[in-house]
Amino acid sequence: MQQARVRLAGTNPEDLDSICGEVREIADKTGVKLSGPVPLPTKTLEVPARKSPDGEGAATWEHWEMRVHKRLIDIDADERALRQLMRIQVPNDVSIEIVLED
Repeated sequence: MQQARVRLAGTNPEDLDSICGEVREIADKTGVKLSGPVPLPTKTLEVPARKSPDGEGAATWEHWEMRVHKRLIDIDADERALRQLMRIQVPNDVSIEIVLED
């Protein structure tokens, strides 16, 4: 049977966990096999920026950081389950990718 791999990425881990809970509820309702969510390593994006824009004064820097959290879920590719999976309301800062695999 085919499997669907769901990759979630976002800056807020609570949003990711709530979506993972919704996927788990869908799997329980439809009776398909679910493995995951597997937390993948968090990617940290750092941007150093100079405090003084004109270059005068001391060379002081600010460091801005954004963390990207990721989750991975494998679910059996049942037609009913995938249709319900496509209807999940996803926040703007969360990206979701669904790939069918053999």
